[in-house]
Amino acid sequence: MDLTVTTLEGKDAGKISLSDAIFGLDPRQDLIQRMVRWQLSKKQQGGHKTLGRSEVARTGARMYKQKGTGRARHHAASAPQFRGGGRAHGPVVRSHAHDLTKKVRALALRHALSSKAKSSDIIIMDSLTAAEVKTKALTGSLSKMGLTNVLFIGGAELDQNFRLAAKNIPNVDVLPVQGINVYDILRRGKLVLSKDAVAALEERFK
Repeated sequence: MDLTVTTLEGKDAGKISLSDAIFGLDPRQDLIQRMVRWQLSKKQQGGHKTLGRSEVARTGARMYKQKGTGRARHHAASAPQFRGGGRAHGPVVRSHAHDLTKKVRALALRHALSSKAKSSDIIIMDSLTAAEVKTKALTGSLSKMGLTNVLFIGGAELDQNFRLAAKNIPNVDVLPVQGINVYDILRRGKLVLSKDAVAALEERFK
């Protein structure tokens, strides 16, 4: 697959050939869905917690004598059926993460990249660099190219001027190639890869 390489100013900077083993697959939505679910589950905090009957601060004394009252037999007021008592079968602190093999994760990333390529939502840029930290200048360049919802993937080392300039632009994310992931690829409309990022991805999946 051959794509045109552009600059940040929107000018042509030659051609690049992308590997069909990474960008030319027929996307499988089931793999992509499994990967997104794995990412979101791993991200979920799981810190929700309610107090059980052994944890509420109430007296442990018997409410009233067991026999002779004509009422039901009860012990402590911390039982779940009483106001102020503990919660029965309430949520506890736990991890929501589940297992997903490395091979499936790697395959899902390739299918996500192929999905963007199939819908013509991949742009290859010569480099992601900025002469100075000017958000206004970068916003103007992106507007000229029609990029309003985009994920930028740079090389192993990001240009700090570019990263800082893009930091406050809504719906624009910048990640090094090590941080590329399925969820961030799908949540943005366009995917912009630098030539260094393409080389790193092809080396990774060689």
